[in-house]
Amino acid sequence: MTAAGKKEEKEVGVYKMVKLELKSKSENKTTFIVKESSPAYSNALRRIILGEVPVMAIEEVEFRKNNSALYDEVVAHRLGLVPMSTDLKSYELPQGPEDIEEKKAKCTVQFTLKEKGPKTVYASDLKTKDPKIKPIYPKMPIVKLLKDQEIELIATAILGLGKNHSKWSPCHVWYTYYPKLTINNKDIENYKELYPPQAFNKKGKLDEKEILENNLVDAVAHVNEDIVKVEYDDTSYLFHIESWGQLSPKEIITEALGIFNNKLDELNALVK
Repeated sequence: MTAAGKKEEKEVGVYKMVKLELKSKSENKTTFIVKESSPAYSNALRRIILGEVPVMAIEEVEFRKNNSALYDEVVAHRLGLVPMSTDLKSYELPQGPEDIEEKKAKCTVQFTLKEKGPKTVYASDLKTKDPKIKPIYPKMPIVKLLKDQEIELIATAILGLGKNHSKWSPCHVWYTYYPKLTINNKDIENYKELYPPQAFNKKGKLDEKEILENNLVDAVAHVNEDIVKVEYDDTSYLFHIESWGQLSPKEIITEALGIFNNKLDELNALVK
């Protein structure tokens, strides 16, 4: 790491000579720039975010009773797709079935469900043995029970990876070359109807911040280059992360960069 890199570390973060700069964030969405990078690095980071950041998801379901209209397999499938809050500090990623048995308390959480109709069973009806691990969206419907219909089961959530199944993927992530916008609002009134309304600020002017935050670069490019000219920096990449809720975008990015750095360290050791 260079002296200049150390100086900037607190502001944007420096990982293996690649700098990150935050552009915008909300509870489940974050946009940031990866600077001084390449397509290979950026795509590797995207793949790690999607496939190697571990999250909790229900993997096994033991049915004690189910006379609802849905087969056991359908209910189990729905349960597996319920996003679960994840605590990476308290749980470990199992390396295989034997590891799960040996470290059950460190990599699994059990849920119980016992309901009788008439009612709609929601994700919130799952009773967890760890308050930190629970459904992100309580009102996700699982099954509708008619009068006298019952469902009783034990579900086991396991820490897993998105590369093994999409239910363990923590987010949706994509990136583009970082766009450089040159905006001239001088004749905007004659072309206003050709641009999406979300691209304008409260003063009725095209605004770079609004265009980037709403992912409208392609929508404003080529309409009139005298008003909006778009150029791309092929060494900087604009990343967008939309978390499903298991982890915050910050936790996802931090974990992914840690995994990436470990892989680079391993490769460096092999090369040496």
